[in-house]
Amino acid sequence: METVHSGGRPLTRAALAGRRRALEDGRTVSRRELSAAGRDAAKALNLRPALRSILSALCAVWGEQDWERLVVWPSNEHLCGMTGLSERALRYGLRDLVALEVITPRDSANGKRFAIRGPGGAVIDAYGFDLTPIVARKGEWATAIMEATARDAQRSRAFDLLTVRRRAVSEALAALRARFPATDAADLLAAQEALERSTPRRRASGVGPDVVLDAWGELQVMAEDRFYQAASAGNSGRHLEQDTGSPTDPCARAPEKEPEPTRRPEPSLVAAACPVAAEFGVTLRREADVIEIGRLMRGGIGAHPSAWSEACEALGPFRASVLVLIVAQLHDDDVRRGEIRIKNPGGYFRQLVRLCSEGRYGLEAELMAMRRRKMT
Repeated sequence: METVHSGGRPLTRAALAGRRRALEDGRTVSRRELSAAGRDAAKALNLRPALRSILSALCAVWGEQDWERLVVWPSNEHLCGMTGLSERALRYGLRDLVALEVITPRDSANGKRFAIRGPGGAVIDAYGFDLTPIVARKGEWATAIMEATARDAQRSRAFDLLTVRRRAVSEALAALRARFPATDAADLLAAQEALERSTPRRRASGVGPDVVLDAWGELQVMAEDRFYQAASAGNSGRHLEQDTGSPTDPCARAPEKEPEPTRRPEPSLVAAACPVAAEFGVTLRREADVIEIGRLMRGGIGAHPSAWSEACEALGPFRASVLVLIVAQLHDDDVRRGEIRIKNPGGYFRQLVRLCSEGRYGLEAELMAMRRRKMT
């Protein structure tokens, strides 16, 4: 004996899995809650626009019946009018939502969708689509969204760091060509061109810069070291004249002792005083880490590139980076307290650079004071 179905569908594992999803005993669901869970499902599964429209339409027709299952029975014609899709696109979309275990079909004997009404005309049951899995998997949607948000934030920070390193390489090579044209930098330029070809773009979905991030960091170190060696002519430090008097004057005075350079603060002290640097996911263990974060946060405080260049020339990249972190931390503290004491962080950075170069601003003392305020 052969059974003929009108509008039926083949049984799938996803459909059976959807039937096993259930709500807690006595749980009631509003249309607003169902729609919010539907939006979370669309975001967690990264649904294409057509599927989002169908899912939103199915949630919108839920009548808030006090049933154990969230069943809706809109016709294809009604759903096409709500979504603007063709009937073929709608059928494919419903099939995909069932395969994703977002909805599950509840077919009647003839495969049609309709409501069953009691003697008084009240709807007591229905055949159509069961939306229970949307709410039953609400925790899964929240976890998936949280993980996706963390991945996006990590990817964004990685691209920010990549931009900083690419810019540092370009600046070092440009300065090398402008100030020391006799220095050979062909190998560095070739490496830069090769990396540019293999570097992914930020807009490329799903592609991260992790593959080339370390390579750009190594090229940055090589380019800056080449510039440093060219600028110092291979000497590790400045030449000090030991005898400043006349060679024929037997009573020439001994040269005055040069002032000792100011002490450089430890990266651990910088990290403790300026926790705002931790937002970029880099632990300040070495001076190179401080310099890297300083370059990255320079634009965030509104400091012009010329201000950064002047600071590096007057104080060195490390102290300039520490000043950037100090300004960023002070401004962040003001924002958290609801105060606006530093109205122009970029101008404040220039002022600190000038005071520090004149010896009127102690970096280590300021960092220790900021650390004490964080501990109290």
